[in-house]
Amino acid sequence: MAGLRDWVTLYLKGVAMGSADAVPGVSGGTIALIVGIYERLIAAVTAVDPSRIRRLLAGLHPDNIPDARAAFHEIDGAFLVVLLAGIGTAVIAVLSGVDYLLDTRPVATYGFFFGLIAASAAVLLGDVELDTPRRKAAAIGGFSLAFLASGYASTALASSLPVVFVAGAVAVSAMILPGVSGSLLLVVLGQYEYMSGTVSRFVDGIAGFALGNGSDALTETLPPVAAFLLGGVVGVFTIAHAVKYALSRARAATLAFLVSLIVGALRAPVVEVSIRLSESGEPWSAAAPRFALAAVGGAALVLVLDRYSAAIEY
Repeated sequence: MAGLRDWVTLYLKGVAMGSADAVPGVSGGTIALIVGIYERLIAAVTAVDPSRIRRLLAGLHPDNIPDARAAFHEIDGAFLVVLLAGIGTAVIAVLSGVDYLLDTRPVATYGFFFGLIAASAAVLLGDVELDTPRRKAAAIGGFSLAFLASGYASTALASSLPVVFVAGAVAVSAMILPGVSGSLLLVVLGQYEYMSGTVSRFVDGIAGFALGNGSDALTETLPPVAAFLLGGVVGVFTIAHAVKYALSRARAATLAFLVSLIVGALRAPVVEVSIRLSESGEPWSAAAPRFALAAVGGAALVLVLDRYSAAIEY
C-alpha cells in the first residue's frame, strides 16, 4: 500500500508533467516516460469507461458505495487524482507566468517556444520512416494541416466556447502522447495566448472571491475554463483512444503524421511574433537576435530531456 512519501512523489511527478504540458513543444507524455509512470497512466486512462463512470456516480447512494469503491480501484483512481492534482497545480502556475511573459516579452517567449518545437521535431524525426506511399502521404498531410492552420487560426478563429471546447479536446488528449505537445496544438489553433490569459484571470478571480473583492473576473472566465476542461475530458476518452488505436494498427504512418504535424507547427510562433511586431512597428531585423537566442535556450532544454528519455522504449 502506498504511503505518504509515495503520494508526494507522484504529486511532484504530476507537477513535472504539468510544467511540460503548459509550454508548446515539450510533451507531458515524454516526462511521464522519464519519471516511469507512462504505462500506468495509459492503463488508468483507458480503464475509464461509461460503465465504470456510472458505477462511480451510483456511489452517491449509500447502498452502492462498495461497488463504487471497487470501480475507483479498477481505474486506479487514487493514482489519477493525485497525478492530476500535480498536473493542474503546475499548469495553472506556469500559464500564469507565461501570460505575463507574453505581455512583456512576446518575441523572446515565442522564440523559446520555436526552439522547443524545432528540437522536438528534430529528435522525433529519427523515428520516422518515409519509405512507403502511405507514410509519405501521412507526413504531407500532417505538415500541411499544421502549416495551414498555424497561419489561419491565429488570425481567423475567434475564442468562442465551441472553439475552446474543441481546443481542449485536442490539447488534453495530446498531452498523454509522448512527443506531442498539447500546448503546441493550442498555439496552432490560435488559442494558447487566450487560454493562458484566461487561466491567469480565473486564478485572480478565485483569489478575489475568497477575499470578498468581487467576482467579476471569476464570472467572466468560468465559462471558457469549464468548456476547455469539458473538452479535455471528451478528448481523453475519444481522440486519445483513436490515436492509440492508430498507433497499434499503423504505427509508422501515425508517427509520420504526428511528427510532420510538429514540423508544420513551426510556422505558428513566427506568425504570432509577426503579428506582435506589426502592432508595435518594430522590424524583424531588430527582434531576430532576441528570438534566436531564446530559441537556442528552448532547443537546449528539449535536448537535455531527450538525453534522459532516449533509452526508454514506448
